[in-house]
Amino acid sequence: MNFRIHDVSPADAVEEAFFRIQQEQMTDVPVLNQALSVEAIDFQRWQGHWLGIVVTPWCMSMLLVPGSAENWVSTGENQRRFVKFPAGDFAFLGSEEAELGEYQSCPLFSPMGKFSTQSEATMTARASLIALLTSAQQTQAESKPDKSRAEPSLSRRRFLALR
Repeated sequence: MNFRIHDVSPADAVEEAFFRIQQEQMTDVPVLNQALSVEAIDFQRWQGHWLGIVVTPWCMSMLLVPGSAENWVSTGENQRRFVKFPAGDFAFLGSEEAELGEYQSCPLFSPMGKFSTQSEATMTARASLIALLTSAQQTQAESKPDKSRAEPSLSRRRFLALR
């Protein structure tokens, strides 16, 4: 595989690669959502590499792109590897594109028929990235109501639990 280190965000290379894929391989595919276009979303450094999401008319996927030779685990084309994030372990498949070199992807949505606008897909991508980088314990703690401010409940179960 073509291993290439990206010193700066690979967002432009991601968009170039997926635009080319759309033009060369996806033009007649019936699942294309015509309301959507290729967009690289919020690529950021993560453990020395680049993590972001690509939105296309046919899928939405998280991508890992090498940011350094250190800690990068090559998988080979279409080989799976599990990556540990705060939200849990996720399966990524090895891939390669001329514009990008080696990268790994984890599908989030396919096909993309649920999205009616590019903005809706972009917001979903951003929310997915935030969720990926947030631990389950942190999410649970944030979703629990603050008992000091909670309205008293007259239910018997609530009353007995407070005693």
